[in-house]
Amino acid sequence: MKIVFMGTPDFALPSLAALIRSDHTLCGVVTRPDRLSGRGKHLTPPPVKSLAAEHGIPVLQPEKVRDEASVRWLEDRAADLIVVAAFGQILPPSVLTIPARGCVNLHASLLPRYRGASPINRAIISGDETTGITTMLMNEGMDTGDILLQQEVPIEAGDDAIALGRRLADAGALLLLDTLNRMERNQLSPQPQNGSLATYAPPLKKEDGVIDWTKAARDIHNLVRGTVPWPGAFTHCAGKRLKILKSAIVGESAALPPGTVVRTGPEGILVAAGSGCLALSEVQLENRGKMTAGAFVRGHPLPAGTRLG
Repeated sequence: MKIVFMGTPDFALPSLAALIRSDHTLCGVVTRPDRLSGRGKHLTPPPVKSLAAEHGIPVLQPEKVRDEASVRWLEDRAADLIVVAAFGQILPPSVLTIPARGCVNLHASLLPRYRGASPINRAIISGDETTGITTMLMNEGMDTGDILLQQEVPIEAGDDAIALGRRLADAGALLLLDTLNRMERNQLSPQPQNGSLATYAPPLKKEDGVIDWTKAARDIHNLVRGTVPWPGAFTHCAGKRLKILKSAIVGESAALPPGTVVRTGPEGILVAAGSGCLALSEVQLENRGKMTAGAFVRGHPLPAGTRLG
C-alpha cells in the first residue's frame, strides 16, 4: 500500500523505521515544525523528520495539518492509507477522508482505557501492572475509533515513563506492521469501543508533579516514575523546588508527619509518607544539575525532622 506517515517524537521512530523496511511504499511523512531546544536554543528537527530525510522521503511540517496547503499536499500523495503514531495534532475530517482506506492510529494503551495524550504516564502513575498497544481506525473523536488489534505489555517494577515508552514503541511497531499486512489482505474486523469503559489521559501539567506526602509511599513512587522526564515529581526544600528523579519504597513506618525526613544514609534521603517511607536516591534542586541524594545532603544537610513540601 501507499502510505503517508504522521508522527513526531522518539516514540514514533520504531514504527517509521518498520515501514521503511517493509514492502509498503512511504510516499510522505508529516511531522511537527522544528523547535528551539537545549540551553543554546538551537532550532532542532523532530526525530521523525531526521529519519525520513535520511531515506529521502518527502516531509511536510505544518503548524496546522488542517490548513489548505497541507490538505492539498496530502491529496497529491494519493496514499491508500495514513498511519499516525504520536503526531501531536487532531486530524480534521478534511484529512481523515483523503486516503482510500482511511487512517490508522497507533495508541499506547489498551483502549478504551487512557484515551488522550499521556497514556504511558497515567498508567504508571495509577499503579497499573499492565498496559498495552492498540491500532485503531481514526474518526473525529479523541481515540474513539474502532479497534483493529491490541497487545498487552507488562509494566515492570523498575519502569519509568521513558523505559516503558521505549518498550511500547517497539511493540507498537510490530503490531502496526501486522495490522497493515492484515488490512491489505482484508483479514481484519474492526471492533467498536465500549465507551462506558473509557478512561482519559489528558496532557500532563506542571502541577501534576506536585508531591502530596500524605499519600502512600507507593503512590508517590509511582508519581516519580510516571512524570519522568516532564514535569517531574517535585516538593520544596527550604523554599526551593526539589525534583525527585529516582526513588524506592521502604517498608518501615515512621511515627512522623508526612513529608518529614526520617534520616539520610546509604539508601538515600528517607522521608515519611502517609503510609510507609520513600527513599529519595536522585534529586535536582531548582536551577541546579541532577545529583545523587548523598551528594545533595553533603551540600544541603537535611537533619532528621526537616519537613519537605
